[in-house]
Amino acid sequence: MNSASARNAVIILAVVAAFAAAYWLRGILTPLALAVFLLIMIDGFARTLERRLPQVSRKTATPLAIVLSLLVLSLSLYVVADNMTSFVNQLNVYVPRLNERLAAVAAGLGLGEEVPTIQQLIGRLNPGQVVATVANGLQNFASDFIFVLIYLGFLLATRRSFARKVRALFPDPDQRREATEVVEGVRRGVEKYLWVQTVTGAMIAVASYALMAIMGEENAWFWAFFIFITGYVPIIGAAVGTIAPGLFAFVQYDTLWQPLVILIGLQAINFFVGNVIYPRMQGESLNLDPVAVLLALAFFGALWGIPGAFLSTPLTVTAMIILAQFKGTRWIAVLMSNNGNPAGADRAREREAEKGTYNPAKP
Repeated sequence: MNSASARNAVIILAVVAAFAAAYWLRGILTPLALAVFLLIMIDGFARTLERRLPQVSRKTATPLAIVLSLLVLSLSLYVVADNMTSFVNQLNVYVPRLNERLAAVAAGLGLGEEVPTIQQLIGRLNPGQVVATVANGLQNFASDFIFVLIYLGFLLATRRSFARKVRALFPDPDQRREATEVVEGVRRGVEKYLWVQTVTGAMIAVASYALMAIMGEENAWFWAFFIFITGYVPIIGAAVGTIAPGLFAFVQYDTLWQPLVILIGLQAINFFVGNVIYPRMQGESLNLDPVAVLLALAFFGALWGIPGAFLSTPLTVTAMIILAQFKGTRWIAVLMSNNGNPAGADRAREREAEKGTYNPAKP
């Protein structure tokens, strides 16, 4: 009992120390984690191109995936920059309307005419400090993005030596196979997460764009893209993304029924996809308990900020697969899983298929 208690205490202290180090070194570890995430995404994209396009060979699949990924990233940055310019040009129209909305709300609440205008609020917020904060944030984003690209380049360059390193680390064939299965499980889990988030995010974005286009909301393309990007933050991302265009609609329209239709319609789309389609796809593909996803979002968001929120589900999948490999921590992986089988039913079926004992009728 004393030995078991000491071992558990050492494990708890090691976990606390590891997360404390991850917080203190977040400036270094966050770009590296994002680079590994992009590497897995590019690798999965390359295998998809190789599988779906017979004319693409294994040697050309990865360079083609890198080029296409950079094109998508460049297009995304262009969409954001172009629509931000459009927002700036429309400020002359938005500011007077927003002042009218504030005055109307103040009159409805009985506040009289003492409500400040947008110009006065901006003056009270110290514009110089706000601009300095925004500029500092953009500078940090640019430096982090450069570090991510540097890490990604080195990871791509050293990826070929990974198999040799695994053979050197695990001379025993059985141990090597188990280690390879763990790595493959992590890769499959992250790729499934990307697939689920991309499909459900695209569903919400396309339906939202259709609604906003029908209602005539300005910058509908940008808002649809914004909803799609925020969809990669689990649970709360799509909800936040669908609120923003509804709030801006209150400034655009002179009446209230159009903004209300947009706001309620976007929330209805997000509710249907998030509560009907997403849980089923997540349960069948990711095998993660929704409570574990929510706790991971809160924890990694507090640990690494916005990058941690984006990476919370992939990191949780990785932790569950690794914890399932050890008897002392398997119970944690079981609680984190959705069906009680953290190793994944898909891998068990793959093994049965290799042995020729797989029965499709067996649950």
